[in-house]
Amino acid sequence: MAETQRIHPVVDVEAPPTTPLVPHGASVSEKGSPVRRPPPVRRPIPASHAKPPKSSSSCCCKCVCWTISLLLLLTIIVGAAAGVLYLVFQPKPPTYSVDSLKISSLGLNPDMSLYAEFDVKITADNPNKKIGIYYEKGGRLSVWYADAKLCDGSLPEFYQGHQNKTQLHLALTGQTQYGSALMTALQEQQQTGRIPLDLKVDAPVAIKLGRLKLKKVRILGQCLLVVDNLSANNAISIKASNCRFRLKL
Repeated sequence: MAETQRIHPVVDVEAPPTTPLVPHGASVSEKGSPVRRPPPVRRPIPASHAKPPKSSSSCCCKCVCWTISLLLLLTIIVGAAAGVLYLVFQPKPPTYSVDSLKISSLGLNPDMSLYAEFDVKITADNPNKKIGIYYEKGGRLSVWYADAKLCDGSLPEFYQGHQNKTQLHLALTGQTQYGSALMTALQEQQQTGRIPLDLKVDAPVAIKLGRLKLKKVRILGQCLLVVDNLSANNAISIKASNCRFRLKL
């Protein structure tokens, strides 16, 4: 029986040594075996936190807050300045009194209108030590009975100094329609011996603080009088007098 002969591959001694295939990105050691490298580390990309756009309502709220804060600050400043001025100047309101009332003429005209001439003496008192008062042009004083104006006249322009009393002598004239009915009412009231009259004052003034002259304001006043008669050229007695005044900016 014939023996089976095995054939072995012939190794070519002169052939160069074969290099094992190395995967892409791997290195080879000195012995020729590939070296495995750890896979590359992937760094996470940080997420961007974008700020949401500002709404118009938040802007409006900020504007309102700033406006309120400024108004509050201005109020505090004005209040502090007014407090300082009050402490320095210690302002007091001027006072007025009716000293005398005389009727030069009171009667009916041919057209049945009522004609009246009054002479009034008024004392203006400025009690302030550091405040002066300028009485400007355009002041008026009028005398009323009920809702009818009997006469009126102009107040003089003058400066009233500190702690000064000034007596004003005013001539008032006037003419009123429907004088017949008004004259009858006055005669009936005179029989009681108590005739109510209303003196109204409208005076533009400017206050002087030290050397500073402030903006013009108006003094509005009302004096309620009760006299005993309205006979012309006779002594008239003032039985009651109540005066009130206020400033109008």
